[in-house]
Amino acid sequence: MIEGPSLRILTRVTLLLVFSTSLVGQTRTPERKVEGSVITSARDPRVRIDLPQSAQYAGADRWILYEIADCELHVFVEADAQKRIQQLYWLQFESYVPGRPELHHTYDSPRHTRLGGMDFYVDTWVTGERDTVTKGSDLEHVLALVRGKGYTVPADMMSVRLVHLLDEQKRKELMIIYSEDLAATGLAAAQLRETGSAHDRWPAIERDLIARALERVRLAPVGNRKD
Repeated sequence: MIEGPSLRILTRVTLLLVFSTSLVGQTRTPERKVEGSVITSARDPRVRIDLPQSAQYAGADRWILYEIADCELHVFVEADAQKRIQQLYWLQFESYVPGRPELHHTYDSPRHTRLGGMDFYVDTWVTGERDTVTKGSDLEHVLALVRGKGYTVPADMMSVRLVHLLDEQKRKELMIIYSEDLAATGLAAAQLRETGSAHDRWPAIERDLIARALERVRLAPVGNRKD
């Protein structure tokens, strides 16, 4: 029979395990407020994000990503009359769960930009229709949202990712991904990749893509509440 301090310690450990398991499994409610094409975050960070008025809200999701991070994402799209996506806006608020204190984000892109007075890492890539989508990933959740609303995702896309790390421990982030249908360039993802026949055209295409992202996505800090 276990008695005294040992029993109390075992009880605390058991309760911690039960709490951690329930945190992973539960459905969580998105916190950020969306009005039209504007999303306002009251914390982590306190910011207002304005997108073009033509951007339509496709929805939100919040869950524990890979059992290690509290992930809340919101998706907006611009599409044609047949609901084929031309531009996609993916906004994600993420923080590692307290039970994994050893985890830290490790972005290392040498490119940076500033939005709303905050520093963001910048990187880009292209995706093709044959690329694998990791099961349980945030991308899988994004695709489920837009397809659930009847939108068609382009076969090939080009994307720019902007990431702001909120704390010195690099455990919280705001990630903004802006994507476009690659068909407008007349090229496929395979042609623009490093071994592709049109890779030499990527630097100019990438430069213009980043410029459009910074023009379409506007950030402003939200002041402290006085009530």
